[in-house]
Amino acid sequence: MILGRRERENWRRRFRVWLFPRRNYSRSFRYYWKRMLRIKATPHAIAAGVAAGAFASFTPFMGLHFILAFVLAWLMAGNMIAAALGTAVGNPLTFPAIWAATHGTGSAILGMTEGDHTQIKLGSMFHHGAILDIWDPILKPMLVGGVPLGLVCGTILYILTRAAVSAFQHRRRTHFESRQPVAENPEVEA
Repeated sequence: MILGRRERENWRRRFRVWLFPRRNYSRSFRYYWKRMLRIKATPHAIAAGVAAGAFASFTPFMGLHFILAFVLAWLMAGNMIAAALGTAVGNPLTFPAIWAATHGTGSAILGMTEGDHTQIKLGSMFHHGAILDIWDPILKPMLVGGVPLGLVCGTILYILTRAAVSAFQHRRRTHFESRQPVAENPEVEA
């Protein structure tokens, strides 16, 4: 391989680079932002896709965020690639805050008090196959709290993304139109 490494990195180093990029997070954010702006679709489709992905990130169903984002984007006539990029709202840095906020909001909406929370031993539940026992104390409040928080985040991102994509596409269109040579009309004499 021409551009391959001489020595393959071990799993610890790959994990560290995945968690803390070599450059910085702002460079990664700018990369994904420019990728999203350059998608060839209408501003509504791109913004709806990003909003669907952001909403999906607020649900507690970790392995299903892409699928849920694609379904929501399809229902809103959004772009699927933008939906996939929108799920980046939920990442290893933001998930702890999202989970705490959704659980707290859901507990408040459901009227759960501190006494309603019992000590949960997830390891023994997974070992004994009692995964459904975490529905009431964990998943139900996170799902109920994730809906309003996801709607707020999705709405804000929809507005910001639609405005940014509209401005970017307008600037790009006028730039390309200004570079076009003016076609001479033989019928009109100056």
